[in-house]
Amino acid sequence: MSHREQLLRDMFVAAIAAADPALCVPKHLPKAPSGRVIVLGAGKAAASMAKAVEDHWESALGGLVVTRYGHGVSCQRIEVVEAAHPVPDAAGRAAAERMLRLAQSAGPDDLVLCLMSGGGSALLALPADGVSFEEKQEINRALLASGAGITEINIVRRHLSAIKGGQLAAAAFPARVVSLIISDVPGDDLCAIASGPTVPDPTTRAQAEAICARLKIPTPALVETPKPSDPVFARVENHLIGSGLASLEAAAEVARQAGYKPLVLGDFIEGEAREIGLVMAGIARHVAREGKRCAIISGGEGRVSGAASGRGGRNSEFLLSLALALEGTDICALAGDTDGIDGSQDNAGAQMMPDTLARSRAKGLDPRALLDAHCAYDVFEAADALVVTGPTLTNVNDVRIVLVG
Repeated sequence: MSHREQLLRDMFVAAIAAADPALCVPKHLPKAPSGRVIVLGAGKAAASMAKAVEDHWESALGGLVVTRYGHGVSCQRIEVVEAAHPVPDAAGRAAAERMLRLAQSAGPDDLVLCLMSGGGSALLALPADGVSFEEKQEINRALLASGAGITEINIVRRHLSAIKGGQLAAAAFPARVVSLIISDVPGDDLCAIASGPTVPDPTTRAQAEAICARLKIPTPALVETPKPSDPVFARVENHLIGSGLASLEAAAEVARQAGYKPLVLGDFIEGEAREIGLVMAGIARHVAREGKRCAIISGGEGRVSGAASGRGGRNSEFLLSLALALEGTDICALAGDTDGIDGSQDNAGAQMMPDTLARSRAKGLDPRALLDAHCAYDVFEAADALVVTGPTLTNVNDVRIVLVG
């Protein structure tokens, strides 16, 4: 492995490590209450967050967390349930029902410790009254296929749910609620992370209805969620303990130590993955003209719109678009999802070196055609350029690194 290949990998590993629950959960744990401690959680990092709580909590506790299939961790006092993501299944629904009942059982002397992370929205699949589970599944599929941004998707999800948009906190009232949150959302909007089960919802049912109407997605009657002025939030604390931006900064420090000037563009870079690739290629070419060593680092969540005829995810699609736009240069790059899964395949993302496209063409592939077919995975697999980490047990969204010089 070349020096630049290793540097790209080291930067990605540092980004993931910055959001490791074993590091960021313990220092934010609250004091023990006089009553019970009920741990509730949802998301791709929920099980590893629960394990971090158990490892650093000496008194009695119990509870339930739900995470994605394959992301479970063995815990002794907190039950871990696995369910489907991104389309909800019955296991997620059953877990959400039990979680809501546990919250409702809490009294004023109890502490409800909530552990929320990206992916929690799909995993807490408890439809509101008047919405069937099948309807919720179909609406979720339609939203994911619509090309809508994650912010709009989560607005609709909150108004289809009996537990999101602050409704879990409302169920726990008058108990004290402390929520530790690892963000996968650009800008760290707390009400959008896992659709904000313990966070007041500033959006309205009318907004959710308007989004569905614009996307031509039929919906049943949506519900209204508790707002910031609601007294049920008087004893609720929401703490951000990990974020995409913090992970980008961790990657930047690795680049700095290796002699590259980091250029952190932030975690708000969203849109069609292939279009992001073209924009990043333009930035990289501009930086290359200066003749300096630079690491261009960005995060956020791209999307892949349209029917996919093969394998691929938003990071591999971004990277293939970038590679085609930078062909003939000496620029290299890596893009990956910090949860370890890019789309529905087995890779976190992929890595691009100057010879990546040539290596895939030597195997008889047409990278341009495969980009148009949303089959970027095939290109990087043929070039032996996939980045495979397995489930990382955390999630702060995507990390994109472009090395110039």
